[in-house]
Amino acid sequence: MPGPDEGERLERGYRTARVLGELQHLEAVELTFEPGFEGVDPHSHEVETDTFYVLEGEVEFLVNGDWHRGGPGTYVSVPPGGEHGFRLAGAERIRVLNIHSPNVGFVDRMRP
Repeated sequence: MPGPDEGERLERGYRTARVLGELQHLEAVELTFEPGFEGVDPHSHEVETDTFYVLEGEVEFLVNGDWHRGGPGTYVSVPPGGEHGFRLAGAERIRVLNIHSPNVGFVDRMRP
């Protein structure tokens, strides 16, 4: 497990990902999105649960057609097949812990 500032960093545009763990049953990533990030379009995953825990900033989550706003401490978990997306709720950056379970290659798809 990486320490507080360790772990593989994957940067692209307004997003920085810090890989925290890649295990058979889950992938854990700390995601930071800077102002200017336009959000993640609504989508679903066939087999994995997509979970978010807000660490910093205000986030708007779309879950099955409904928008929910939350700050630090907000927890959102979307089961397989659930439509979801998210975006910054304000003008400041957001940071979330994102867990995909089981591991189906989410982190690999972020790598160049």
